[in-house]
Amino acid sequence: MADVYEIRESAIGDPGPLGLAGFALTTFILSMSNAHLVPAAIGTLFVPLALFYGGIAQMLAGMWEFKKNNTFGAVAFTSYGAFWLSLASVIILLGLKLIDLGTSVDYALGLFLTAFTIFTFYMWIGTFRINNALLAVFSFLMITFILLDLANFGFISSVPGGIFGLITAACAWYASAAGIINPLYGRAVLPVGSRSGK
Repeated sequence: MADVYEIRESAIGDPGPLGLAGFALTTFILSMSNAHLVPAAIGTLFVPLALFYGGIAQMLAGMWEFKKNNTFGAVAFTSYGAFWLSLASVIILLGLKLIDLGTSVDYALGLFLTAFTIFTFYMWIGTFRINNALLAVFSFLMITFILLDLANFGFISSVPGGIFGLITAACAWYASAAGIINPLYGRAVLPVGSRSGK
């Protein structure tokens, strides 16, 4: 009878590929718009993706990373999931006129992105102890954020940030694919370049 109350650890799959895929796809759609490769109206497609795939799915991946005792993955996925949910919410609330930023919309978004640039910086430092695939994701993400910060503050257009966002998305998709394919084949079909800390 005692074993009824026994707490058992349950093995779970790796949530990393899910979180990376949600991040990659949402980043890809928004970056296509930022790079002016699609009409502006199509760019708004990122909003539902930011709510569900980049947002909720990525936050769930973060919670499962906590379960796996992976603090870096948990903080990264939960935070970027919250980033997408927050950004989508701002766009929706502005569209519904429930918040009014007046002429300061670009400045407010620049401030929002700058805060996430600071967060991304120290997460980027952490990737030096994980693998080259994640190092590439966070390196290009850092560049993307900095360029988008400058764009929102009016120094440059959004095109450079959009282009580097597309590179970031490609790197995140690669890392996600590696997390799916390599365990299935039992070898490094897609090498990630493990570093000293992992």
